[in-house]
Amino acid sequence: MSLRERLTGTDDDRPLGAMPEAAHQAYQELKKTMHQMILDRIDLERLKRLTTEQFKHELALLIQRIIEEERIVLNQHERHNLVLDIQHEMLGFGPLEPLLNDPTVSDILVNTSNKVYVERKGRLELTDIAFHDNAHLMKIIEKIVSRVGRRVDESSPMVDARLPDGSRVNAIIPPLAVDGPLLSIRRFGATPLSVQNLLEYKSMTPPMIKVLQSLGVAKINILISGGTGSGKTTLLNLLSGFIPGNERIVTIEDAAELQLRQPHVVRLETRPPNIEGKGEVTQRQLVRNALRMRPDRIILGEVRGAEALDMLQAMNTGHEGSLATIHSNTPRDALSRLENMVSMAGVTLTPRAIRQQICSAVTVVLQVSRLTDGCRKLVSMQELTGMEGEIITMQEIFHYEQTGVDADGKVQGRFSATGVRPRFADRLKMYGVPAPDDSFDPDLVF
Repeated sequence: MSLRERLTGTDDDRPLGAMPEAAHQAYQELKKTMHQMILDRIDLERLKRLTTEQFKHELALLIQRIIEEERIVLNQHERHNLVLDIQHEMLGFGPLEPLLNDPTVSDILVNTSNKVYVERKGRLELTDIAFHDNAHLMKIIEKIVSRVGRRVDESSPMVDARLPDGSRVNAIIPPLAVDGPLLSIRRFGATPLSVQNLLEYKSMTPPMIKVLQSLGVAKINILISGGTGSGKTTLLNLLSGFIPGNERIVTIEDAAELQLRQPHVVRLETRPPNIEGKGEVTQRQLVRNALRMRPDRIILGEVRGAEALDMLQAMNTGHEGSLATIHSNTPRDALSRLENMVSMAGVTLTPRAIRQQICSAVTVVLQVSRLTDGCRKLVSMQELTGMEGEIITMQEIFHYEQTGVDADGKVQGRFSATGVRPRFADRLKMYGVPAPDDSFDPDLVF
């Protein structure tokens, strides 16, 4: 019995695409069976000696030979798609490859094998992409996480990883995921967004950019606050670009995703426990180790636990100009969360002592937000000015005010300065990067 008869129950020589009622299912089964036949025939040792382009050429020839041997009738378009899909299976991440190569896709959300959503321009939409079954999806997840030394199985059913381009990946599998494996990919562009990009997207204004550039040069400690998907890491990448190239930077992340362009960057990444529950390396351990590596600046991908205390101490002991992000909805909430995290470090400090540590370490809090239309903006820049009794005092320098929504659902609003001249203006002047006085003019509205 030929391969066509096994797939469709007939030896009819019509192309598979001419059978609407079974075309998709037959094609998926054909691809799966063809993939297995190729694995049975291919010489894995010889494969290692081939370049990617040579392998693609050899694979196309092998698929053509199998199609002829098995009397599979496919038109030119179907053959081309079959070759591409099998290349993706063997060299990439299977059905996800077209989405990963699509620059308009910002997020990929896989809800089990037959539902794949993407986000384009801030809007979620369902795609026609599908996996063979949940087992196929599990193979792709294992392929992704194994490349960065992570694992996912029943004993460790949740995992954070990254793709080669820096995109962050989260997977959760049964028994925690009731209906089947779930995969979330937060895309990163091939190149980080530039200052010009953010100005075009109206994420911030030219005066705000000038102040941020000056803050980077003047070694001012900055905390970036925002909700999930609000653009914290994008802004962190932008700020890191303002750091002079002659400084040694140490980055610490759960899954390495920052894209720094300076020549002297050392990247550290946490490690989860092994199958025996041993060998875990936490962010706190990495922060402590980083202090012994003679860094000029430390960049912490995200503060989420006891490492907050070590980060504050680093900022207070000569590592000025350090950066970190934190999940929070307002700058004031960010300080409260930071205070709670310090208390998780197991040290006995009074609330006032913790707040004094925060106040002396952090100078500026940047609040980023994702608005209802999907756009992301720097909605507030606030400076910590000291303590009044038990309370940390803050003053807002810039803010974004939403005024409404147009007929297309696009958010309308404006940026403006509050008119307050920040205390860090003197430090900017001392480092030779003073912000123009008109940057803080409240009459300038964008």
